[in-house]
Amino acid sequence: MTNVQTQKPLLDAGLNLRLTRWADVNAVAQLMYDVCEADGDVTVTTTPEELNHQWHSEGFNPETDTCVVETKDGHVIGYGEFVNEKDHAHLGSDIYVHHQCERDVVLATLINFIDERAREEMKLAVPDLRVFIRSTMDGKDDASKKQHEAAGYVAVRFNWRMEIKLEKAPPDANWPDGVELRSFDRESHARLIWQAENEAFRDHWGSHDSTFEEWSRRKFSRSDFDPTLWVVAWDGNQIAGFSQNRYRMGIGWVSTLGVRRLWRKKGLGLALLQHSFGEFYQRRMKTIGLGVDASNPTGATRLYRGAGMYVASEFITYDKNLRLGRDLTE
Repeated sequence: MTNVQTQKPLLDAGLNLRLTRWADVNAVAQLMYDVCEADGDVTVTTTPEELNHQWHSEGFNPETDTCVVETKDGHVIGYGEFVNEKDHAHLGSDIYVHHQCERDVVLATLINFIDERAREEMKLAVPDLRVFIRSTMDGKDDASKKQHEAAGYVAVRFNWRMEIKLEKAPPDANWPDGVELRSFDRESHARLIWQAENEAFRDHWGSHDSTFEEWSRRKFSRSDFDPTLWVVAWDGNQIAGFSQNRYRMGIGWVSTLGVRRLWRKKGLGLALLQHSFGEFYQRRMKTIGLGVDASNPTGATRLYRGAGMYVASEFITYDKNLRLGRDLTE
């Protein structure tokens, strides 16, 4: 495998930067777990199965879009991932470096790799678009924050993982008038839920509509997909809201909870959340988590706190502009 040439030799002689191989999936997933464990929250890590699934996403190739830093004996201590999130202009970065190494130099090397890969990708963007890279890290990871800031990144957003530990059955959901639950049927409901999700999240920072194919692969090709955990609220023949739930790293997980605009401020979000809590509780899962933008414009953080959830972990999102111009949302 060809070694990656960086602009300046950052790494010590005992370390090697190379492009990722498909066979690295288990080693990279273990690194992710080790880093998340050191940061204090393994619920946000990625399993080997999930990582393999992500690596097979359309338009993504780990052998060109990711790299690893390894020791002389082949132990992976660093991983950097580049993603074209949208139109070659919204670019993503994800970096993991083991805490038991000289983190500053490895972080700087991986950030440099992402920067070079991003500058190649931006050549495909429409000329007047703003091009930027976005990277998120644990709020306690001072080394990662320092190296990103040194490379020109600026903190732009905070995200929370919120959690609740149920000591007793949660209160029954109080559904708004005219709203009822129906069992999820993939064949007849999938496209309607996809459309509802795109609409519900258009107000959210950094959100882009997904195609039905992208959405379906993300939702249904997972081995842990369980349609009986999906809560879908209907008002007549229209979907008013939904909570797409699953298990994640040993806890219940509210993956995507959304309420369409016409049904907001009626208590539907709280009803969906409490019903989700109840479903997990009946299955003897008493710890439930979710992720949320700390500045969520629809009041989700107030809703979750009101339901008894607390902030378990905080994450910081950094942006780096590669070119100024028209925003993708315009």
